[in-house]
Parts: sequence; C-alpha cells; structure tokens
Amino acid sequence: MQHPMDAADSEASMAIKLHQLVIETSSNSSPSNPATDHSQHKCNANEITEQIPLAANPSILLRVLSSYELEPNDLAALEGTCKFFRSPANFEPDAALSLPELAALDTCCQKAMFKSMKNEEKEKLKQRCGGSWKLVLGYLLVGEKNYRREKSQVIAGTRHSIIVTTKGDVYSFGANSSGQLGLGNTEDKFKPCRIRSLQGIRITQAAVGSMRTMLVSDTGSVYKFGQDGFGVLESIGTYTSSPKLLESLEGIFVVQASIGGYFTAVLSREGRVYTFSWGCDETERLGHRSDLTDVKPRLLSGPHENAPVVQIAAGNCYLLMLVYQPTGMWVYSLGCGQGGKLGNGSTRSLGTPNLVQYFQTLNVKPLSILAGAFHCAVLALDGRVFTWGWGGWGCLGHNVEYESLPREVLGLKDVKARHLSAGLYTTFVIADNGDVYSFGHGQSLNLGVQQADDDDAEQADARSPKLATWIAALNEQVVQISATNAYDWINEAFRCHTLALAESGRLYSFGEATEGQLGVKLAGGEERRSAPGRVGIDLA
Repeated sequence: MQHPMDAADSEASMAIKLHQLVIETSSNSSPSNPATDHSQHKCNANEITEQIPLAANPSILLRVLSSYELEPNDLAALEGTCKFFRSPANFEPDAALSLPELAALDTCCQKAMFKSMKNEEKEKLKQRCGGSWKLVLGYLLVGEKNYRREKSQVIAGTRHSIIVTTKGDVYSFGANSSGQLGLGNTEDKFKPCRIRSLQGIRITQAAVGSMRTMLVSDTGSVYKFGQDGFGVLESIGTYTSSPKLLESLEGIFVVQASIGGYFTAVLSREGRVYTFSWGCDETERLGHRSDLTDVKPRLLSGPHENAPVVQIAAGNCYLLMLVYQPTGMWVYSLGCGQGGKLGNGSTRSLGTPNLVQYFQTLNVKPLSILAGAFHCAVLALDGRVFTWGWGGWGCLGHNVEYESLPREVLGLKDVKARHLSAGLYTTFVIADNGDVYSFGHGQSLNLGVQQADDDDAEQADARSPKLATWIAALNEQVVQISATNAYDWINEAFRCHTLALAESGRLYSFGEATEGQLGVKLAGGEERRSAPGRVGIDLA
C-alpha cells in the first residue's frame, strides 16, 4: 500500500524547499532591502551588539538547524539568546516565523504522519499543542519514542509473539488457535514466520492481547486478526486468521493501538482517543458508555480534550493516557479503580478521564506510561520510576498489596531508568547504563533472574527490584523489553514470557515456551526456560 499523497503534501514539500533555498549574491545585485537583508540583524543579548556568523545568509543557518535533529528545547533556548533568532526570518511563505520556529516546522514536515496532513489539520494540531511548531515537534518526538515508531518492536502476547521490523515487515510465532499469528491458518509456530499477506503495507506499530493482534500502518490504517471483537467476553468462538482492514476507522489516521482485556483503544495523529467495546459493569465503561458488543470506534470525551494525547496504555480493565502540555506531560486514567489502578487515592471506578494530580504534587514530570494488566508504571523525565495499582507478587516494587497513588520505587533510587515494561504482575526497568532490573511474578521463569534452583518456581518471584543476571550475562546492550501483559482467560492460567531486543538487533526470549511463544522448541520436552535464548531473526 503506497503512502497517500495529496495537495497538502506538495505544499509541505514546497515549503521545505522555500525555507532551505540558498540565497545567491553577486557584485551585480541590487541595493539591499532593509526588510529582507538578513545581514542587518545584530545580536543584542546582554546589550552586546555583534555580527552573527552566517547572518548574511540565514538560509544556511536554517539548513543547519533543520538537519541536525535539534530538540524543541534546544530551539527554544536558541531563541532566548538574542533578537536575531527571535525576529521574523522573512522566509516565504512563512515570513513571520523565526529561524528556530521554521526549523521546527521543517523537521515536522520530515515526519511521515505530519507530512500527509492537510494544512488546516496542521494548524489545528499546532493550536492543540500550544500554538508553536516547536511544541508540535515535541509532541511528534515523544510519540515516536513511546511507541517506537520507525524502530523495530517486539511484543510478547499471552501465548504468542509479534515482531515489527524497521522496514515495516511483521513476523509472528507461538500459539495460533484463533489465528492470532495472522498467517491464514491456526497452526502453532515455533519460529518467526513473516506475514506475507501484508506485502506492500508498511507496519509501524503493533498491539497484542489475549488471542488477538492489531497492526497500524504508516498510512494510519489498522488491521486486526485473531479473536473477533474488541473485548474478551463477546469474542470467544469466532476469529479471523489473516490481517483484515478495520473499515470502521476509515477517515481516522491512527498512530497507536492498545488492547485491554475488555476493550481496545486507538490514538489518532491529532491526539484523539477512540475506544471499542467496554466491560460488563456500567461504572467501568469508557465515557461513551457503549454496549459490550459495540464494534464502532467512539471518541473518548472528557477534560483531556483540549490538548493532544501523545500515548495510550490499556490494562485489563482500565486505560491510561499521556497528554501533551507545553509545561510537561499529564497523566489521565479511567476505568476500573479496584486496587487503586487509577492513581487518584481511591479504589472507585470512573467512566470519564481523571487527571492523576499526584504527579503535580510530587513535582514529577512523566515521560512515558505503562499499563500492566493490573498495575501501572510511569517513567519520569529525571529517570525515576513510579508504580501503583495491584501489587501482587511484588510487581510494584514496594511489597504491598496495592497502592492507590503513584509511588517512587525506592529500590531503584540509585538507578536512572530509560525504558520500562509492565506486564501481568511483572515490571522491567532498563537503566541508562544498560543494566536490566525486574520484579514481580516469576513463576514462569520470566524475570531473567538466576535462581539457585530454577525448577523451584515458588522461589522465582521478586518482591523488590533485582538485577536480571541472566540478561547481564548476555553482554548485550538491551534497548527494549516486552513482558506478557494479558491474563490467559481461556485457560485461566498465568503463562508469561519475555522478549529482550538488543542494540545489535539480536532478539532473546525466556519464560513459558509450551506453544512456541519463545520462537524455538525446547529440547527434552521442557516447558520453560529462565536463561535468555536467541530467536532466529536478525533485527539489525
């Protein structure tokens, strides 16, 4: 499937060309116009008047600013240095914009999901982000990082696994009784198999649940396979074994999907959230209070609507949203509040989004959100880790039954985290020095921690953060961890496995192996392994 192009694309492309056009000068040029002669701009920071290098040819400056992937904060800091960088750069067709603001716009236009937007859609997004292209760029970059858009992704399902490569190809392996591998059959697979029916379609993100899979393409389309429906109760018995376009989302450019136990949620590129289906209790339904069997996307309304949502995370019966604000991210929650999963200090369920205000109380700036099946985790901008919700088997790192407010994991106080994964009563943390820590339910030998006796599953739980010694023994820089994040409702069992992606492109797996979810058939009839083993695929 080719990326759609329209008139807006051509206009955006032309804008980049105009912004980066190098101005030619010669001895025969006409006298300079003070309104457009950029060499007249002077730096007056700290009352020092000084000629800025390259000011005579600001298009070179713009090219430099647009080419080196500067962060929005860097561009904003540049504007704060002197009047030259704050003043209109007089580049048509955006003559009123400063050089840093133009650089932010040009960088946004290099992003596929932004490039295909119509001009009026881009302007609306700018207003929702706070009225600046630098803020729009920040919104796009946070989203790319949090759901690994444009990078390889590995996702551990209940009994199956999905891989998305940087090229947009999709591989699957493991249990396939409901067609959740998307291979056109229901045979379990013990090694990665490419979903060839997706040839010509570039996939950028995947979501898995209990016997179901969803894929998001670079054109914003969504494909689903496995158990039909969008929740557990209404879907048992019917399935689709090949990727099927979700036509009900036509007209909505989707950038992320997330599958819960009782519902499914998708995020549009404009930062709006849509949900399908919702559970069996009226108090737990998502805002629109749709019927259990509802298969139409419903826009999620609430106090979050004035700002764009940058990331969504679905737990078994609740939803987290990371909302973009000029001053930092806000976390909203809704759904089932049992065990304190909504982070508002109570166990009451809510049908509309609720701001998790405790982060403001703690003066903590959330960077990314993780929804385990029954507990939550947040990675803060400063590298700290906060958890709340049900604390079974020590998955919160606090050794408590439950926690209804975000609480820092003190066992990681000397660790600066850069990546988290929350699963079925399990939590993984990747530190900035490459160390990996895990805690929670480990009876499937899925925590990557060496035990004195790996056959003694009862001793495999970790009620506080432990160094994942098996992972450390790999001598690899791990960049992504994915832990099984859904309960096996059909078999009513904990069947957990973990995938670890290294910077080298090597993929490792450990934990439950009974149906091929590790990408290999274990010798001697073994049903699980604690030591990470190679999966036969190279994601370099």
